[in-house]
Amino acid sequence: MEREEKRLEQFRRLRKEIRGSQDYLVVGIDISKDTHNAFMRTTSGNILYRRLIFNNTREGFQTLLLQVEAVRVQHGLKEVVFGMEPTANYHKPLGEFLINQEQQVVLVSPEAVKQNRPLLDGRWNKHDGKDCANIADLMCQGKCLFYEYPSSELRDLRNLLSLNRKLKKLEQGLRLRIRNHLVAQYFPEMDQYCHWGAQEGLALVRWCLDPAVMGKLSDEELVKRLHTEGRTLAQRKRLSALKDKAPSSIGCQFGSSVEFEGQSVVKLLKEVRQSVADTQEQIEQACLKFKEYNCLLSIPGFGPSLSAMVLGAIGNPWRFQNGAQVIKMVGLDLSASQSGKSQGSPVVSKKGKAEIRYALYQAAMVGSSRDKHFVAYFTDQLRGREKEKGIKTKKRVKLAAKMLMIAWTLMKKQELFDPKYLAAQVDPIALRQTVKNGNRGYT
Repeated sequence: MEREEKRLEQFRRLRKEIRGSQDYLVVGIDISKDTHNAFMRTTSGNILYRRLIFNNTREGFQTLLLQVEAVRVQHGLKEVVFGMEPTANYHKPLGEFLINQEQQVVLVSPEAVKQNRPLLDGRWNKHDGKDCANIADLMCQGKCLFYEYPSSELRDLRNLLSLNRKLKKLEQGLRLRIRNHLVAQYFPEMDQYCHWGAQEGLALVRWCLDPAVMGKLSDEELVKRLHTEGRTLAQRKRLSALKDKAPSSIGCQFGSSVEFEGQSVVKLLKEVRQSVADTQEQIEQACLKFKEYNCLLSIPGFGPSLSAMVLGAIGNPWRFQNGAQVIKMVGLDLSASQSGKSQGSPVVSKKGKAEIRYALYQAAMVGSSRDKHFVAYFTDQLRGREKEKGIKTKKRVKLAAKMLMIAWTLMKKQELFDPKYLAAQVDPIALRQTVKNGNRGYT
């Protein structure tokens, strides 16, 4: 924690001083999978080393440090700052290596790199030599971001959340494969009688995807195959209706490969679902290591999933100087296009973490309909404007932003939810004053 606070102070000083300082050696690095390109210059524009190519190995990293130190000494510069664009996960080994070597490291936004590229020479062309110079140019303008180096516990949580997202996408892909590929071709009538999230639907695909096979099964054999001895009356009626439609199905000709695919996809889907359950259990265990987790769970509408996502995204709550930065992190800040007499209406920017933004909106819907404090707050917000078009959606989005601000505040204070937090209005501009001067925080 002390090292992170020290790095934070260095970054804030860097942002303030770098434009007018002559003491910095700026090293822009273009990241790739096997080799990296480095460009060295001063803030005044003097190019000191046009292109250094080094491997993505420890020897390559040490070569970079050796060459950078030589250039720094030769030109009498006091400090060195390394900057890079986050490219997949390829930048992380180099970033961690440099931080462990007590070097200043910053990130440059990919969007800033894209917008600044044509400004270097009036052309849009892209190559490794130009990209590292582009990164260095943005660093000299102070347009860089803090390189967060979280604790091992927080990294474990983020890795598990990332794995959980990938597994859920894989699960959804397999469900769509079953419904839109297998069932739609070979037994279309099955789609209206089955729920593809239930075990019964998967059992039908695995053992009865061929209409000819299902039409010949007796009720006892069907029960035995589907393992549905305790069926309700509705289930029996549904299976009976499906069995009656099987002989006249319009499905395509069934083959052995289709049977093999059906059984394989269902088996794989079950394995993925088990992996999702195991991952969620690991996420819960990782969250219990943080005191802030119970604070988030105390907010109405915040379940284990959303609490884990917010905890993983915010991490150390003191790394944000003000609430506006927290709102921008998930894209709930307002943006508008205004020029001359044209005054556009501000809308939510929808930048940042879309998954958390969606989950917060769902939490706002739950809170505004089930918790008495949030219901009263939401009703008060609608009073006098209830007939405006789309006003409920707008107010729920505003409530989602407020819930995020409440979560951030509770994480800082390590307190449980109190209805008093609903008294203040959510104003992203006014939120810049939420943290007094002198508090810790990241930019």
